[in-house]
Amino acid sequence: MNNLSVGRGARQTISIFFSLLFIFLPAAQRTLRAQTPVADTQLVPPAASAPAQSDFRLERIPVAGGAELLTIFGKLPGVAAAERMSQHASASDMEEADQDVPLVTILRDTLGDDVRENDRLRYVWMHTYTRPRAEQRAAAAVPFFYNRVGNKGATKRVPPPVVDLAATGRDVWQKLFWTATQAILLDSYGFMLKATTRTYRRNVDDYRKAHIISALAILSLYEAQTGEQPVFSPGELQEIQARLMLTEKTFGGIVDDIYLQRVYQQQTSQWRDTRGHNWELLRQQAEATGLIFEPLELPDGSTTHALLWVARSDLDANRGRKFKGRFLNIASPWDDRRLRAWQGYTETRYYDADNRVVAADTPGAHAVELLPLALYGLDHPKIPILLVDFRNAFNPKEREMSKRVLEDVARNVLAVSRFDLPYLLGRTVYDYVTDKRGMDINQPSRLRAYSQLKLLLSLDASLDPELRHEVSQRLEHVSLNPLENGRAAEVRLARAQYEALLEYAQRPDGLPAQLDRDRRAEMVPLKHTRTEQTLFRLANTLSFGLYTHREQAAPNEAATALDTTRQLAYHRHFLREVARTSVRVEVQWNIADVRRSLAFIAEHGARADGQTAAAVARIFAHTQDEETQRLCLNGLYRINNETAKDALARIYGDEAQDERWRTLSAEYLRRAAREDQRITPATAKIIAEMGGQ
Repeated sequence: MNNLSVGRGARQTISIFFSLLFIFLPAAQRTLRAQTPVADTQLVPPAASAPAQSDFRLERIPVAGGAELLTIFGKLPGVAAAERMSQHASASDMEEADQDVPLVTILRDTLGDDVRENDRLRYVWMHTYTRPRAEQRAAAAVPFFYNRVGNKGATKRVPPPVVDLAATGRDVWQKLFWTATQAILLDSYGFMLKATTRTYRRNVDDYRKAHIISALAILSLYEAQTGEQPVFSPGELQEIQARLMLTEKTFGGIVDDIYLQRVYQQQTSQWRDTRGHNWELLRQQAEATGLIFEPLELPDGSTTHALLWVARSDLDANRGRKFKGRFLNIASPWDDRRLRAWQGYTETRYYDADNRVVAADTPGAHAVELLPLALYGLDHPKIPILLVDFRNAFNPKEREMSKRVLEDVARNVLAVSRFDLPYLLGRTVYDYVTDKRGMDINQPSRLRAYSQLKLLLSLDASLDPELRHEVSQRLEHVSLNPLENGRAAEVRLARAQYEALLEYAQRPDGLPAQLDRDRRAEMVPLKHTRTEQTLFRLANTLSFGLYTHREQAAPNEAATALDTTRQLAYHRHFLREVARTSVRVEVQWNIADVRRSLAFIAEHGARADGQTAAAVARIFAHTQDEETQRLCLNGLYRINNETAKDALARIYGDEAQDERWRTLSAEYLRRAAREDQRITPATAKIIAEMGGQ
């Protein structure tokens, strides 16, 4: 244990104590309340109001050198309403608040032509993501400091991208390098350096992750509202979102492109199922306790959050009643003096005789005054997660801090290794209990819920401005990260950073020069072996990204070399997708597209790899289209590797195969042998046995 004069026995005692703390503290904090009978009469929850459509639009800005900036703009009615409520807002501020806000920008490298197959997506900018000011950085390094320290002012600096879609693997190696550096070097210099560096890295990672979550939500909303756009190729938006999703995984950056669609579909389905489960769980629990449930929707119709209300008239009617608070994590409203003297936000709604929400002028309608109790996020595993408690502002923050405090004490103060047996056992039991009981103290899930709620408050115009303002104020106090900025400040930053990005894109020594450097770095695999590439990657990691090997090539030469390489990668990816089909290729896919990709692979087969050859062989086995089969065999002949020639040998040796294809395969194998292509000994033996056939 670094710099702590604690013997082995004392250390074991501390580990055991801390393990027990992990097990019993959450249980002590969240003792489940007794179940109570369902009331005979309950107010029917009001139907969710139709969300206001957020007017998204896409702007394309050309970049010199053959690229374009694709920026998604959106109207933020929530921010505009907040500006109108502000006492310090000027007329110009309110006019600016009604204008579109730049949200997400993506750089597409087109190589200066109209060929979609050689396009490459590069950087993603979330315009609210910025370089923190010095005070924020200093506060982010203070151990056990869980609060914001103000907002960053407008900046003219070029915004940092949240991710480089063309080099996601670099983040993986950088993360592993920093983890090793922290464990081996920084942790050995005492408590202060260890605690400050770990705290700072945690806050930086969470800050970036929160903006990636927001970028994901915006891209999803844009896709849902606008449908397919000609500016994006089929599935391109989903691939971008999948890459952003994978940033949360340790090795997500090195996941093969072929799995991106599956990642997107599985993660989207999982979120949809979780929201549906929590929506129903919270609704049933609200009705069972006599409360009113109201879902909150994003503009695309997805329900990510929900509000719980209580009718003021029910406070007297239910006085002394036991409160069924399981999963709700709030105090009983029935005997709460704060609610009886409530002076905060309220809403008046009108109900008919069947307790359905109706207009105020409906005959027989009666008014009900509603008091807000809590706001929940629906993306948390197992149960809804408490985000805002209108009576106790510290309640959500206490839950937000609980797990992080325990982890910080364990690693930074007690220096307990995660591999210490008592700690490991205690942590395992703790994780099992919290997972089974669905306790809402999971930091990553809270981060997602808070990021989505900030976006909901900006996009949803259906919320009453006063309620939105009160939720926003309470949300600001819950934040633990000193690097974060307020909602209004983020809008100003987004506009300022977008202007800085446009100015950077117009400078010859700005984005065009960076684009040229990226292209020359992209050429490294064309001229160096895998061993050399690994050494270059290691040098980049050890230099903290300061050194990046780039090939020296003229812009025209680089564009020509990359054109073929990117098109080959595109057709390789497409054929691998086709090869995964379980039915005939011509039934599920446009056969003309398949033939075009096969023809391109055959033309540039010398640079194709074994995975491409395996895909072509599988397509041959899953089609009865003669032209496609002929192109497959030609492609296997042109691809100069052992996998391709082994596939030809198997087709030749399959007696159930059509004689035409066996004969053509034999001819291609003989040609490959005469051209000294790469052939395994087993295939070479088959060719020798064919003799003069």
